[in-house]
Amino acid sequence: MIQTFIHQLKEKGLKVTPQRSAIYEAIVKLNNHPTAENIIDYVKANYPNISVGTVYKVLDTFVENGLLKKVKTEKDIMRYDAFTKNHHHLYCAETDRIEDFEDDKLTEMITNYFQTHKIKNFNIQDIKLQITGKFKK
Repeated sequence: MIQTFIHQLKEKGLKVTPQRSAIYEAIVKLNNHPTAENIIDYVKANYPNISVGTVYKVLDTFVENGLLKKVKTEKDIMRYDAFTKNHHHLYCAETDRIEDFEDDKLTEMITNYFQTHKIKNFNIQDIKLQITGKFKK
């Protein structure tokens, strides 16, 4: 996975730095759509010399270059997703848990709908569906 990430950085014209690698590693290891604070805690525990400002700058750079996606919860908490392929999310408001949800037929249906039902004065760039509910125990 790290080799793919290094390749993606180079494709975007970004330098491969220890800080970028450490932050990406944190996101992948945490594997739960972590918040910036979760990422900072992980990075600080493993790489204590990285500043908080650097973490935020790197996260912004990753998002701007399509290497990460932001996922906003109903509690307005920003989370980060390393899985950049088009997909949706299952969100439990009770536990704040987010899981990826892939359904090609659903994605196709939504895409087809908006191709035939244009929104006036609006150009759709991306469609993300967040399904809110409660995970069964």
